[in-house]
Amino acid sequence: MAMAVASPVTATACRKILLTHFAFRKLRQPPTTRRLVSSVQPRHHCYRAAATASSAGAVEQEVQLIRSPELVAQEYADLSLADKFSEELGHVRIRQHVNPLRSTFMVPAEVPDWNEVYKDPTLPLMVDIGCGSGRFLMWLAKRNPSSKNYLGLEIRRKLAERANYWANDLALNNVHFVFANVTVSFKQLVSAYPGPLMLVSILCPDPHFKKKYHKRRVVQKPLVESIVDILAPGGQVFIQSDVLELAIDMRDQFDAKSNKLIHVDKIDPNLSCDSEGWLISNPMGIRTEREIHAEFEGARIYRRMYKKCVQLSMPSAADQE
Repeated sequence: MAMAVASPVTATACRKILLTHFAFRKLRQPPTTRRLVSSVQPRHHCYRAAATASSAGAVEQEVQLIRSPELVAQEYADLSLADKFSEELGHVRIRQHVNPLRSTFMVPAEVPDWNEVYKDPTLPLMVDIGCGSGRFLMWLAKRNPSSKNYLGLEIRRKLAERANYWANDLALNNVHFVFANVTVSFKQLVSAYPGPLMLVSILCPDPHFKKKYHKRRVVQKPLVESIVDILAPGGQVFIQSDVLELAIDMRDQFDAKSNKLIHVDKIDPNLSCDSEGWLISNPMGIRTEREIHAEFEGARIYRRMYKKCVQLSMPSAADQE
């Protein structure tokens, strides 16, 4: 009696079996778990040392910690925003990457009535470009209720709307958020403000890693020129990123304005820098949400702060071009 011989399993068949197996395992995960796991990938492409631990339990515990909302909630505990939401807005789904060159984002933002959004529209203004959820500005606004105004510019409309809802709920009358593409709207928005522009922050913007997408980066020559022109004498620019290549790009853009801007370590000995010119510590007193997560993952934050001085020197080479 002839015995049946099993046909050999091809490589293609093996791949199909493995793909089916892993797809089934992924589907077995609760939807929230799948979403949270995918949302914690470090954008600086630097895996945590804990991910290489031999103990599977230790790695799982680390993943649980990194996706925990306590990372941000503890830093911003006094805002008590965890349970505050707008029934009108509902759940705000955050889109991490936005193409600012899309035609839908090229419409200039409407200049608000400053008398309506601020109790005193003549106070010194801080503008945070790419303000995200707005927690960073609300924390600052709560601590400086009568001495400064704060303006957050955000290209994701839902985030700006939710931030204004939160600010109103906290009864903050010195902070406001505008849905705007700063590439298009920064100059017309900020130049219309009645008071002096004293601080502009650009904190951990989207790095747009691929070279062909570098044109999407927020820090471009026209924006830098607008910031420097509108900034009041003595005003400051604070930039930071957890991506070194992007930090260098931003630094080079502002260093090119050396006839009007000077790095603060040259005029304030309390703000020390490392050997490469990066600020050693955060001068703002509070970390942004991205900064919290990046440092937890083991990333370094690269920071620069400039101050506008009156006629430091002759026009720079960049200005003469």
